[in-house]
Amino acid sequence: MKKQLIIGTRSSPLALWQAEFTKAELSRHFPELDITLKLIKTTGDVLLDSPLSKIGDMGLFTKDIEKHLIAKEIDLAVHSLKDVPTSTPEGLIITSFTEREDTRDVIISKTGAKLLDLPGNAKIATSSLRRMSQLKSLRPDLEIRDIRGNLNTRFKKFDESDFDAMMLAYAGVYRLNFSDRISEILPHEIMLPAVGQGALGIETRIDDEQTREIVRIMNHSNTEYCCKAERALLRHLQGGCQIPIGAYASFKNGTLNLLAFVGSVDGTIGIRDEITRTGLSSPDQAEEAGVALAEELLKQGADKILSAIRKTC
Repeated sequence: MKKQLIIGTRSSPLALWQAEFTKAELSRHFPELDITLKLIKTTGDVLLDSPLSKIGDMGLFTKDIEKHLIAKEIDLAVHSLKDVPTSTPEGLIITSFTEREDTRDVIISKTGAKLLDLPGNAKIATSSLRRMSQLKSLRPDLEIRDIRGNLNTRFKKFDESDFDAMMLAYAGVYRLNFSDRISEILPHEIMLPAVGQGALGIETRIDDEQTREIVRIMNHSNTEYCCKAERALLRHLQGGCQIPIGAYASFKNGTLNLLAFVGSVDGTIGIRDEITRTGLSSPDQAEEAGVALAEELLKQGADKILSAIRKTC
């Protein structure tokens, strides 16, 4: 058994929370391990002046950390799973999917107003095309404004701006103790989350069996089924672009239910469907369900939506 582990992580407050959480959990199960953190700056931490939709977000927050992992400068990487591309670099694997936090998105408004109560033509900040599409579908009058940076930075920018509201993932807001700022938690009927939202992905080298054996202690089986279904759906649809896709899977007693949404950026077109599979006994079967729902969405017209978006990316 290894005596030392080095965890690679971004240096943002939320990333550090995630890495420290992972360190604490591993230390609880393996108290003899000497675990340290290595802070790594990623491209996504540097390029803050342009919207993600303009520069693309495929691996912006993970590639630089993965380079250190491949070079054996770290033993594992801790990521927000929603930031992890659906295809990992050769030689790397997501070994553990940690138990999910609440997957929903939240509204932070300056007056405490809920989404439907915001004034006409309200300015709402988000850098996510997924959120933009679903927001514009519900409230075409909203003015969407881009906001980038780590969670603390976004709150600071928001407080100093003329924005009426901003949209964030509940998980990050909760983990960094900003829950008192939440005006509304949006149900999945209104806003489907990003693929993998609320879960951490712990990435290792495939051939480092000792580290993988240690890290497996943090894998949460239900989360693995759900996230693999969602990621398979995204992989089948995405094609390398940032596109407005939302998905949410639940898994209980061998039954998987997967909801998904594909929409145009302006919210004028949206396709939403779901699939249920029973008797599942392996995550591979969950992935098959994800691909099946992706195919159904394509048949219903998602291919035309995606084709139009890909021409601009």
